[in-house]
Amino acid sequence: MHRRHLLGLLAAAPMLPRPAVAQAAEWPARPVTILVPFVAGGPSDIVARAIAARMGQSLGQPVVAENRPGANGEVAARQVVRAAADGHMLFVGSIGVFAINTALRPNLGYDPLRELTPITLAVTTPNVMVVNPDRVPARTLPELVAWLRQNRGRTSYSTSGVGSSDHLTMELFKQRTQTDPEHVPYQGGAAAATDLIAGNVQLSFQNLGTVAGHIQGGRLRAIAVTSAERNRLLPDVPTAIEQGLPDFVVTSWQAVMAPAGMAAPLLSRVHGTVADALRHAETVQRLNAIGFDVVASSPDEYRRFQEEEIARWRQVVQAANIRAE
Repeated sequence: MHRRHLLGLLAAAPMLPRPAVAQAAEWPARPVTILVPFVAGGPSDIVARAIAARMGQSLGQPVVAENRPGANGEVAARQVVRAAADGHMLFVGSIGVFAINTALRPNLGYDPLRELTPITLAVTTPNVMVVNPDRVPARTLPELVAWLRQNRGRTSYSTSGVGSSDHLTMELFKQRTQTDPEHVPYQGGAAAATDLIAGNVQLSFQNLGTVAGHIQGGRLRAIAVTSAERNRLLPDVPTAIEQGLPDFVVTSWQAVMAPAGMAAPLLSRVHGTVADALRHAETVQRLNAIGFDVVASSPDEYRRFQEEEIARWRQVVQAANIRAE
């Protein structure tokens, strides 16, 4: 074939997509955004910013945590599922965003299993059963259960909102103990803890980081932690399992996801970078200090965990007949 004719054919040929391996090698080509579905200062925000700081150092590109609150995570989730699966948009969210919403809201505007790529289970933290020490005489879980049964219809508990981890933990507790404290939801864990301290409600399950300082300061009494083992921040507080509730293990958690359809080589690189950021000694120390346990699981491990959590909390929601606000 004449050389000039050959060059003409090559120039007219359609451009083929670059191999996924090449795209992975070139990531990131621009700044990476980690979308956070809640306001600044909460658990998702803290985890996202810890990851972003370390990723930015390792990648040589800016990695920015951006807050996009609204509709218990749905506003941010809708933005993520519409984004390209090229690694430049990541999503750090909570148990509510990635599991409980699916069980609680039948018309949810996103599907966390089909429309998002699992990256990793980032951190977990137990909830703590706390009571107002002036309103509740109980010091152990059996004593608390007995007190609640003796005061049926006259007790209430605070939560950070309908469908939150602390709300569903209490509903699971009620189902397991046949007790009936009334639910009083608030806008966040800080408000729920404040009203508990004031004595307007008697008890609550709250994330460890929300109430550890109040427990240590004597403003709240810790009855039990929901982890499988005692927590290093509250070594004298027994688990619910130790006090007669078999398998009562509940963690609030944060995970990292991305838009669906991410190519396997790129997913491997993104996961490795995120996991390295989480496992860095400074990150672990920072997160441990506020009650988080770093997990940094594989994408497959996180997906299995997520599916189990959705199934578990769907059962609790249906049994308690919980409706979203």
